[in-house]
Parts: sequence; structure tokens; C-alpha cells
Amino acid sequence: MTTIRPGLCSVTFRALTPEQIIGLAAAAGLEAIEWGGDVHVPPGDAARAAQVARMTTDAGLAVASYGSYFRAGADEQLTPILDSAEALGADRVRVWAGALGSGEATDGDRAATVERLRAAASEAGERGIGLALEFHSGTLADTAPETLRLLDEVAHPALSTYWQPTVAAPVDAVLDEYRALAAHTTAAHVFSWWPVKERLPLRARDALWTRFFAEASAAPAPPRDALLEFVPGDDPALLAAEAAALRGYLDA
Repeated sequence: MTTIRPGLCSVTFRALTPEQIIGLAAAAGLEAIEWGGDVHVPPGDAARAAQVARMTTDAGLAVASYGSYFRAGADEQLTPILDSAEALGADRVRVWAGALGSGEATDGDRAATVERLRAAASEAGERGIGLALEFHSGTLADTAPETLRLLDEVAHPALSTYWQPTVAAPVDAVLDEYRALAAHTTAAHVFSWWPVKERLPLRARDALWTRFFAEASAAPAPPRDALLEFVPGDDPALLAAEAAALRGYLDA
């Protein structure tokens, strides 16, 4: 059975410095960090990325990925993002499938996003870096069927997807979405928002996470990383308990 790494998205604590985040993650027994491109590791600042990489590995942690806000727009530049990812030592960059949901996008919108994602995956793949879609509303990867359709249309081996529980969806529906995407899922964002966007402790949704990790751990291709994303009240003091819950699910 492949081991899934417990980790943290740095965007969970946008107000903290990388040094503070690394200290929290290490103390909580986590193994990896996805560094966000909006605050902590800006695109194109390779020196900053290299500095954060050194601090991360010096603390005994791995760089899970680079969390970018690349939206697959026609004029958007991926190269600075890849420069930062490379300096960070990240072999995966999280990207977004456009800025329109699948129900809003026209055929032209869709074709443009597919073309841009294919070119982006090709550019990343040439540098040994994979791209992974954010599974999220407001993009062409907003449902499992639409994400599978997009992956099929882009048809590039460097493109995979993340998975996260769809907000307000019941447990069975959420798990059905994971099963549909499991073969393509390289990381999971882990949080308990219920019944809509209220941020609860992970253990508040035991029925979801117990079943998810049992299935994901036994999958033919488990996600490499399970990354905590957001905690109630953005409170750093809660990370230790949330990380303990995550590790408990993984050890079960």
C-alpha cells in the first residue's frame, strides 16, 4: 500500500511568514508543504523560492507542490510560475481551468482553455514538472464528469487533478466524485466545511474522512499528498489538533 503524505497548504495561514508556517508544520508532525504563489512564493522570484525551499528541507519537510493561480488564460504567462516551482524544488504546480464554470463557458471559451492547458502542460512537462487542476467551482473542473472531460480533451500526460470535497455535497456524493477521479488524482485538499462554507474541525466530518482515506489509501494510484487547507478561524493554534486528526485517518 502506498503511503499518502500528510501536509499543509501555506495559504491556510496567509498572514504568517514561511518561517512560522514551517515551524508549525514541523511541530504538528506534517511531512510536506504546498507553497502558495499569492503571498509566500511569488511567481518569478526564484531567489525567494530557493530560500523557502532551503528552509523547508532544513526542517525535515518536503515541498509537496507549488500552489499557483494560473487560470489558463490566453495571455497568461506560465514561465515565471515554472521558474519559481523549479527553484522551490516542486515537481507539481496547481493550476485553474479557466475562470468560468462548465455551465457558463461557451464552446469558444472551452476550446481556448483546453488549448492553453495543453500548451502549459507541454511547457511544464519539458521541465519535468506536472500540472494539476484545482477541482473547484467557477472553472471547467467543477464536477467530476467535467474534470474527466477536460483531462480527456487536453490529453497530456503532464496534467492531473486535485480532489477536494465539493462544498455542501453529502458524503456519498463527495466519495462518488473521488472514485470517478481517483486514477487522475495526485493530491487532495483536506478540510471540513459544513453545511456550506462554515469551517469545522476535520473530526466534525468523520463520516467523510474515515471513508475517503480508507478508499484513497487502497486505490491503485493513491494521491501522493493529503494537504490540510484552512482551519477554523484561520487559527494557527488549531493546526496541531487538525494534523493529529489527519495523521490518525492515514494511520487507520
